[in-house]
Amino acid sequence: MTAEILLASLHLATPEIILAIGALALLMIGVFSGEKSGTTVTVLAILLLVISGGWMILSGADGLAFGGVFVSDAFARFLKVVALIGSVTAIIMTLGQSRSEHLNQFEFPVLLVLATLGILLMISANDLISAYLALELQSLALYVVAAINRDSLKSTEAGLKYFVLGALSSGMMLYGMSLVYGFTGHTGFAEIATALSGESRSLGLLFGLVFVLTGFAFKISAVPFHMWTPDVYEGAPTPVTAFFAAAPKIAAMAMLVRIVGTAFEPIKLDWQQVISFIAIASMVLGAFAAIGQRNIKRLMAYSSIGHMGYALVGLAAGTKTGVSGVLIYMTIYMVMTLGTFACIMAMRRKDGGVTENIDDLAGLSATNPFMAVVLTALMFSLAGIPPLAGFFGKYFVFVAAIEAKLYALAIIGVLASVVGCYYYLRVIKLMWFDEAKGEFARTAGVLRLVFGLSGLFVAGYVLIGGPLGAAAEAASASFF
Repeated sequence: MTAEILLASLHLATPEIILAIGALALLMIGVFSGEKSGTTVTVLAILLLVISGGWMILSGADGLAFGGVFVSDAFARFLKVVALIGSVTAIIMTLGQSRSEHLNQFEFPVLLVLATLGILLMISANDLISAYLALELQSLALYVVAAINRDSLKSTEAGLKYFVLGALSSGMMLYGMSLVYGFTGHTGFAEIATALSGESRSLGLLFGLVFVLTGFAFKISAVPFHMWTPDVYEGAPTPVTAFFAAAPKIAAMAMLVRIVGTAFEPIKLDWQQVISFIAIASMVLGAFAAIGQRNIKRLMAYSSIGHMGYALVGLAAGTKTGVSGVLIYMTIYMVMTLGTFACIMAMRRKDGGVTENIDDLAGLSATNPFMAVVLTALMFSLAGIPPLAGFFGKYFVFVAAIEAKLYALAIIGVLASVVGCYYYLRVIKLMWFDEAKGEFARTAGVLRLVFGLSGLFVAGYVLIGGPLGAAAEAASASFF
């Protein structure tokens, strides 16, 4: 690699380099400043992520870096900006909660920056090895933050479950990658596609494909690899759960789209069947398993499983419209989820205790009308009620499925959406028609800002959806 090529590669990867060097600097600041530097390091971490995102938007460079293992294109930039917005918002939400959730250690924001670095590398990965290394960088940081509250048995249990099951899925995915390499002789996505288009597929390669898709299905908590999600969502501190539900899922979905849209594109009929099965199973389980939940974080976990199924409907279509639908859906899902978790973090009793019981939202319209209105809009949007943002997300992926003649997939998705309306409407019924059991403590200004902006987004999507749709369409053109 010549000096010119190296410099060009470093230019393309500048946002990631900023985060890597910045994370090390933040770690040193925390170490030398002591335990009281938590807030300072958190603010600096937010600034670091904003600088990285600003550089990415202003530079807008396309190309391959480091011998083709790293790619920068419109698809990568779109999802990186979305993921960075999710990461920044999740970290901002911790500012008012850090002490009560035992997250005031300086290591916490540093780990989130490292996880975000892994997320950006996952989105730009163009090789099996770089994809795996990026995934592990993100995962190792998340294993730690899930169990960062060492005084909580539930948090420790959540971290351990996530680590054990994550290691299992990681091993399965690595085994699948070794099979793909063994049967194609390549690790680069473009080279794998060339090898697959020039010869008939083998049974061993199909096994490799299934194992690779298994690893990604675990990361997006799709059925049947969803088993970690409810326990980790419930056990991890709520600000950590909010981060889990936003940026990492975007990165895993981005990598899944890239690997099937580039490396496995010649065997489209094979991966379409796997993705369709996972999508159907996720939508159905997410719709029915959430009905009996009484803990709102577990409810959001099953809701997340269902929503990943809806996003996979667009991917199963395997078309430009489908990929564009996935991008729009993931963006809308991230905003809805962060807003809902901001409301969940505001569920604090006046004595300082935290409550996660759905029944405690009873009578919220009388005690906190603003939060009740916003949470109602978010619940309707998650259910897919028009004209809110969630409706348009589902509309785009279902239209893509219908255009691809996947009628059964679209019909099952619509029916699952109808079933899912039940548990969202139950929350709304509690807030507006039941008697108040008590009043929550005053909501932190940061949380009011986050769920207020989320509510504004889902309610006003009709006005701002055009530019977002155009950006998603331009990003999806990277594969077609």
